[in-house]
Amino acid sequence: MFRQNALKRRLRKGNQAFGMFLELGHPPIAEIAAASGYDCVLIDREHGQGDLFSAVPEMAAAQAHGATALLRVPANDPVTIKLALDTGPEGIMIPAILDGAAAKRAADSCRYPPRGIRGFAASVVRASSYGVHTEAYLREIEDELLVIGQIETRSGVEAAEAIAATDGIDMIFIGPYDLAANLGHLGEPDHKDALKAIARVEKAAKKHGKWLGAIPTPGRSAAALFQDGYDLVISHCDVVMLREAARADVAAMRAALKRRGAKKK
Repeated sequence: MFRQNALKRRLRKGNQAFGMFLELGHPPIAEIAAASGYDCVLIDREHGQGDLFSAVPEMAAAQAHGATALLRVPANDPVTIKLALDTGPEGIMIPAILDGAAAKRAADSCRYPPRGIRGFAASVVRASSYGVHTEAYLREIEDELLVIGQIETRSGVEAAEAIAATDGIDMIFIGPYDLAANLGHLGEPDHKDALKAIARVEKAAKKHGKWLGAIPTPGRSAAALFQDGYDLVISHCDVVMLREAARADVAAMRAALKRRGAKKK
């Protein structure tokens, strides 16, 4: 056994899970998130800072404290996915799956031949502990890796049945903000058109036995998502946490100074 995927085991038992988006690219943040008790961290290399290889210290920091390390790649590209998997995430998120063919390409990119097209370097990469656990890695990676496909476009919604039916895709993760924008409602993830599309994806995912993931929106909290049967909720983001804590502190300090100024008068 090279490394068990605690998140995938949790989901297989029917338990729901939650995680945190990491955008800033700093290992101590991953360490803090994992030590605080998040089930997983989702290291974002679609919109976040850093490249695929700079994600390694973040993964190591999270894994050292028992959190599952997920990595979102920039695009559904076999070369990018190959490089990402070699760095050793326990799960990979692939954005903007547009149709069934794209879903198959994503799944195939995560598997070695003959079932897929992933290039072989298991004897030297971090994913196999730099070759120390090559045999176990090759034997177990297909079962241990959590493959997450995102649906966040009109075409993805229209192809939701085909995407969800794809062997090798474990979870469908809905991107409500991108989906709403793609439907013509930028910044309105709770627009009725977006909600209708999301419901269609939810139905397809559950029909084909796929786990379902998403992020909260102003109109749909993490609690509501769990109530509606979502398996994974990425509930917060390091940038937002830091920004909102800083803004709250600035407001408090300004209020304190204003009170002090009033007393002097």
